[in-house]
Amino acid sequence: MNEKQLVRSTDDRMIAGVASGVANYLNLDPTIARLLFVLLALAGGPGIIIYLILWVVMPEA
Repeated sequence: MNEKQLVRSTDDRMIAGVASGVANYLNLDPTIARLLFVLLALAGGPGIIIYLILWVVMPEA
């Protein structure tokens, strides 16, 4: 079985690899995932909180 796992990227990271890991899991471009986190952060702050939680919870690849 080749199951996808939600893990932080070690290859394509800007800060912690969270956005790149989420993008890989969802088959998105990492730039799109990064933009979504930024837009959520600018829309009242949940993007920052979600990113920090995922940083702590997601294991490294």
